[in-house]
Amino acid sequence: MVKRKTILIGASAIGLLLIGGALAAPILVDRSLNKVYPPLSKPVSRQALALHQRLWIADLHADSLLWQRDLNQANGRGHVDFPRLIQGNVALQAFSAVTKTPRHMNIDHNGSGTDNITALVIAQRLPPATWTSLLARATYQAQELHQLASRSGGKVTVIGSRAQLRNFITAREATPGLVAGWLTLEGAHALEGKLDNLDVLYRAGYRMAAPTHFFDTEIGGSQHGLHKGGLTPLGKQWLVAMEQRKMIVDLAHASSATIDDVLNLATRPVIVSHTGVRGTCDNGRNLSDAQLTKIAAQGGLVGIGFWSTAVCGKDVTAIARAIRYTVKLIGVEHVAYGSDFDGAVTTAIDAAGLPALTQALLDAGLSEAQIRRIAGENVRDFLLKNLPDDDA
Repeated sequence: MVKRKTILIGASAIGLLLIGGALAAPILVDRSLNKVYPPLSKPVSRQALALHQRLWIADLHADSLLWQRDLNQANGRGHVDFPRLIQGNVALQAFSAVTKTPRHMNIDHNGSGTDNITALVIAQRLPPATWTSLLARATYQAQELHQLASRSGGKVTVIGSRAQLRNFITAREATPGLVAGWLTLEGAHALEGKLDNLDVLYRAGYRMAAPTHFFDTEIGGSQHGLHKGGLTPLGKQWLVAMEQRKMIVDLAHASSATIDDVLNLATRPVIVSHTGVRGTCDNGRNLSDAQLTKIAAQGGLVGIGFWSTAVCGKDVTAIARAIRYTVKLIGVEHVAYGSDFDGAVTTAIDAAGLPALTQALLDAGLSEAQIRRIAGENVRDFLLKNLPDDDA
């Protein structure tokens, strides 16, 4: 039965790829979905460039592992590879695993009955286990990051504990240009309904996970799902299990009810890895002032996205506007970058273009001290407090 199911899924995926015409090849899919808008902003000043090189930069969300690129090479596709992270002076990049997305994905109303990722993993010739198992897709992407780091010639490392982060910070002070990655999970559907699989993901290196992505899960409701409910009974157990392991809860894509449930029950601060704010871009994807205030009140961190649905604009000025609004509302210590690089979105910049955002933040009236916090020091300090103690 399993073999027959695999064959049927494979046949359906191949059929979809053939129908897709120009989008049939994964490389073409990658190129078509992960783009950068033409630059609309003014050139970066010497002042901004000098400041940018002094920053300790961290980004809370990139889906680059989904696309099976050799991130050690400057391949020109999408938004992220290791050379571009180094060029952009990025110290820490969160790499999130996407394991399932619905067809005709939108920000309002999605069911869980279809999946885009099955076709992609088959077309990319990933191991057969990933064709039918969301958990296998997550563990495969974790292995991929570790293998890429091991082939980076010492330029990239993967961190999963406070001790490893402290060691990386020390190493980067001695050798500027080093990059660390850490693993996050976009949607707890990768658990396949079994809390025991949280240990599998932890051993694979994951240290942050969201209850949902674009559809409701066994754990809780998505802001883009059919029912948009709160945490399920299993979801409440999941929250306890996450906190026992000192894994960080990510509320990006969570429904309003799920956000409220998590904040009412959590004993540790949460992250919203990539979002916009309704105060500058009013749509259902983004957080309200009330949600932002609650998250900050519990010590949380909000990553502002770089794509147009998040910020209602196609340039870094729109990103800076959202950041400035959020800083004024909840305080600079709760704001971070959450690009959504390589998340099937068009962004204002890629990783190498981050100096333009530094310029935009200066132009928005933010001080150097504020920019330092937003650009990465908030993430660094949050993880130094909230990652597990042990060496991962």
